[in-house]
Amino acid sequence: QVQLVESGGGLVQAGDSLRLSCTASGRTFSNYGMGWFRQAPGKEREFVAFIRRNGGSTWYEDSVKGRFTISRDNAKNTVYLQMNSLKPEDTAVYYCAAVQDRGYYYRVVRDFDYWGQGTQVTVSS
Repeated sequence: QVQLVESGGGLVQAGDSLRLSCTASGRTFSNYGMGWFRQAPGKEREFVAFIRRNGGSTWYEDSVKGRFTISRDNAKNTVYLQMNSLKPEDTAVYYCAAVQDRGYYYRVVRDFDYWGQGTQVTVSS
């Protein structure tokens, strides 16, 4: 089992920045690729970003490219999502997720084995 706990959400204005954190426990963190997803009210959970277990590769959903950056610190068992130039349409509950990284292109909900409880991000206009 892997336990994931997100933090760092909040209420901000359009154009502001936030950094989300997700700390893992229970298994060897460096074996897991880590993703961020988000879910707005009435919508399906959608992919935001992914980082390989060694941090060597990342990929993003198109609407956040150039504004969001995913990173990780394996010594701290933590993955981050730096969100800049936030927009009202970024408002959602943000979830981190973990998958044993076997080198595939992970970006859909069913790929991931473990999920955090989510943290709310609200961007006002």
